[in-house]
Amino acid sequence: QVQLVESGGGLVQAGDSLRLSCADSGRTFSIYAMGWFRQAPGKEREFVAAISWSGSNTYYTDSVKGRFTISRVTNKNTVYLQMNSLKPEDTAVYYCAARPALCSWEQNEYDYWGQGTQVTVSS
Repeated sequence: QVQLVESGGGLVQAGDSLRLSCADSGRTFSIYAMGWFRQAPGKEREFVAAISWSGSNTYYTDSVKGRFTISRVTNKNTVYLQMNSLKPEDTAVYYCAARPALCSWEQNEYDYWGQGTQVTVSS
């Protein structure tokens, strides 16, 4: 069973950095591709980044390329999202998700989801 718990959200100013963490309490973390998604107020949830089970492949939506970095530490069952140069438009609830297959930017292809962590960026 996969259980995902996000942490690290908060209130920051534009230009600041945050690192989100997503810990998996299950035993099969190493075979899952992981993704980060976000949902801003009044908007649909959207893809942010994904990382393959091996960590060798990463994918980003265009709006965060060069600012966000996804990574994973298998022996800690944790995936991270390092967010630099934050902008007010990055304000959203951020969710991590897992799927036992290749990376995907389609949220309906992910089987497991965390509860989300709020990120608020003030101007």
